[in-house]
Amino acid sequence: MDSATLRSQVTERFGDSIEDSLVDDCVKLCQNHNMSGEDLFYKWEAVSFNRGPRQFSVQDLDDVRKTIQRDLAKRAGVNKMLSSRGKLSGLQSRNFGGPPTAAARGGRPPFGTPGPIGTPVKGKMPIPVARVQDGFDVARIEEKRMPVAGPSRVNFVGPAMDEKSRKRRSYHYMYEKPLGRSEVLDDRIDYFGEQVKEYYNIAELGDPSAVTDEDVVVVGRIAQDSESGSGKLTESSLLLQSSRYMGSGARVPLRFDSDLKVRKGKKGLAGQGLFPGAIVALKGKYGGGGSFLASEILSLPPLEPAPPSLVKTESGETQFSMCVACGPFTAESDLEFRPLQHLVTSLRATKPAVVLLLGPFIDSTHSMIKAGDVDSTPEDMFRTVLVARLREFLDDSPGSIALLVPGVRDILSDHAVFPQPELNSALADDPRIRMLPNPARFTLNGVHIAASSVDTLFHLRTEELFKRAGEVEPLDAPEVPLGQPPTDAMANLCRHILQQRSFYPLFPVPLAAAHEVSLDATHAELLSLAPEPDDEDADAEPCPVDGGGDPSMARCAPDVLVLPCRLKHFSKIVDDTIAINPSYLSKWMYAMVEYAGYTAPGPARDRIKVEINRLEGATGSQS
Repeated sequence: MDSATLRSQVTERFGDSIEDSLVDDCVKLCQNHNMSGEDLFYKWEAVSFNRGPRQFSVQDLDDVRKTIQRDLAKRAGVNKMLSSRGKLSGLQSRNFGGPPTAAARGGRPPFGTPGPIGTPVKGKMPIPVARVQDGFDVARIEEKRMPVAGPSRVNFVGPAMDEKSRKRRSYHYMYEKPLGRSEVLDDRIDYFGEQVKEYYNIAELGDPSAVTDEDVVVVGRIAQDSESGSGKLTESSLLLQSSRYMGSGARVPLRFDSDLKVRKGKKGLAGQGLFPGAIVALKGKYGGGGSFLASEILSLPPLEPAPPSLVKTESGETQFSMCVACGPFTAESDLEFRPLQHLVTSLRATKPAVVLLLGPFIDSTHSMIKAGDVDSTPEDMFRTVLVARLREFLDDSPGSIALLVPGVRDILSDHAVFPQPELNSALADDPRIRMLPNPARFTLNGVHIAASSVDTLFHLRTEELFKRAGEVEPLDAPEVPLGQPPTDAMANLCRHILQQRSFYPLFPVPLAAAHEVSLDATHAELLSLAPEPDDEDADAEPCPVDGGGDPSMARCAPDVLVLPCRLKHFSKIVDDTIAINPSYLSKWMYAMVEYAGYTAPGPARDRIKVEINRLEGATGSQS
């Protein structure tokens, strides 16, 4: 939190009970311990409870500081005690990637020789200490060495972190009601219906279940006939479901004319991909034969490209570099996190301005996690293997920031459904490390970036049915690099996400992928790729994903779309968006994004360069 905001909070909460000379000291204390002004006020109230009304003094500031340090030391001692209650039976070291201790190697120190700190010595009790890398060794770390965010090399605007927005993302799941779900799904159809009417200048939409002599335009959701017995969508199992407003929610079998056309599709595609949950606009008629016969597919209105903007940092620069890596961050056979160690080594050499990491960070499906072959809590593992190493990089690269997006398999998250809220900020306890929800949308120096850790592309690939059709009034697609054809399969999958304006447009979740993601359809607004402005939150902090207050985000395609997938890594231009699949760090793969800065009006994709790199030290068995 910046100094101006903290100063405002301190002066507002303390009022006339604090002298102006102590405000700066209070702001510094809040920054050092990642607290808000309100938290500091509550701690002062607790300290001075028995002293009665009084003016905030230097002595009170020292008492509050001692109370905070005492609480941190107590917490560190409890963590150390919990993590040292048992020995690991296998070869896995509790150092999580560090050199194995003597006990882990099966050796013992000579009799009477003092061992490592915290280990038993003959005749003496073990000395419990807090680990330095966790940031809790208050006795050894002076206050001035606590991490403090310096002048950033990028101008970051992300999701709102006020109490209302956090509560909205941390919703109660398992309370989803069929009626509430159906209302959300109906609203999505009606929303696209209004967009289609405006885009194609249509006076009224038709009902796909009503018999007509003339062709009508209908908007509905693609569904699959559950009685077809086929696991994959086929033409014989296609259903079109309307909303209750436009067609009483009826499901009608869907058939296509032999001379099917696609209107205003991208030039060269020669067809349209369909999958369960896709919203489609069709032109045709229901002749009473038991199915709706479509003669034309109307492409959904495309998202507008994000408006170019000149956003400078404190140093006046607009260019930046970003490293993108996705979990798992260690091999399935161990918990040494060697790929992550090599990544941090590379980061300390290249010093990018932003590091975007997508979970899972501590994978709940890892074989050793499931078997319980660990002797430390997931929080300790996270702080040791990730946060401590990120701090090493951030200390070497002042002005850089780290952005963390959780994964649906993260054992650290208490939210078992998608969309997910951000991880608890107390896990990092560092203002340079920011927690983002899943999915997340944010801007860096005016560049719009969207990211999700769910493997949506693979789910789309397994469910898509591509219907060939002729072209009517095709739209010219932007120039693409040599070697990327206009009918590129992976680019078309990314285009589905952009056209459907959702990070996860499938519904329901494919049966084969039900164990990978649990979708909460009633909170589909948190999955919106281009949220509409919310009038009620017009004065809130700019919040791209929450629909908070950044009108430039509404109906705009992101400049960069990060979609990790188990399929082969790629970087492709999809319309006005650069789609990136950085693969997984457990495969020793990551992506580097270079933004040349704002030089002239025009799409940001012309100034962005993406490279998919392989970490040094990877072996053939890990590829």
